[in-house]
Amino acid sequence: MKKYVFGIDIGGTTVKCGLFKTDGTILEKWEITTVLGSILEDVAKTIEEKMAEKNIAKNDVSGVGIGVPGPVTSEGYVVVGVNVGWPDGKDVKGELEGMLSLPVAVGNDANVAALGELWLGSAQGAQNAIMYTLGTGVGGGVIIDGKVVAGPNGAGGELGHSLAVLNGSACNCGKNGCLETVASATGIVRETVNYLASTDTPSPLRDLEKIEAKDVFEAAKAGDTISLKMVDQLGFYLGLNMANVAAAVDPEKIIVGGGVSKAGDFLIDAIAKHYREFAFSSVRNAEFVIATRGNDAGIMGAAYMVMTAS
Repeated sequence: MKKYVFGIDIGGTTVKCGLFKTDGTILEKWEITTVLGSILEDVAKTIEEKMAEKNIAKNDVSGVGIGVPGPVTSEGYVVVGVNVGWPDGKDVKGELEGMLSLPVAVGNDANVAALGELWLGSAQGAQNAIMYTLGTGVGGGVIIDGKVVAGPNGAGGELGHSLAVLNGSACNCGKNGCLETVASATGIVRETVNYLASTDTPSPLRDLEKIEAKDVFEAAKAGDTISLKMVDQLGFYLGLNMANVAAAVDPEKIIVGGGVSKAGDFLIDAIAKHYREFAFSSVRNAEFVIATRGNDAGIMGAAYMVMTAS
């Protein structure tokens, strides 16, 4: 029985690293700077240094899990990773296994974060779950039978790029009307600014030099009519999308994370209202939970990915 597993979460600025026992106990977490051009070499180096420091033998390590910002195939190939200097793709699994002589599992960072919540966070005990990470964009993760759905092109779980609005706003992916354009922090602000311009209804938001998503939620909680409308609209878009995805996944839990999730139950209530309206009867009672592992979800899910790899 292997004793240890490493979880790595590669970001554009830092690489988060974690050393775990295979029972989920985190022994240590640390960060290294993301240096474009030598990311994998630096990851291999920090893992080897940690093993030497802790006197860990390779035959006691289950492997290394890695979350990366970009689509990842089931073979561990990163299709594109612009933010980490891999615009033409990267064989992360093959290259890192060659450097470390350890098994390596690779996944999209949003998918991996969902696994982290499943293993040690808000979705513990579930086998089927969907996760929406609401931040600057909308990340997603789909888990079926305890494993992430990645797909042959690494596009499994790209929930933020499912269609929400016909002929809607332009999305960074090149399409128009993606869920991300209306349900991300950026999208909430855009929708609110556009609506304010279309009406003379008074709102405290008009007094702000720059509106942020948290301002909309704070004003809504205080009873502002326009902000309440915007939160309800957000709940509509997310609730409808979640109901459609749930019809395919049959989730026990629907996880909501990211900066926007700080709105807490106020946000969940807005989403659940519309989800219950649209959901197929057999999935209507899926449990909504707020992600609890924050920035640690990535390293946790990466480690768990190794232990559930077939």
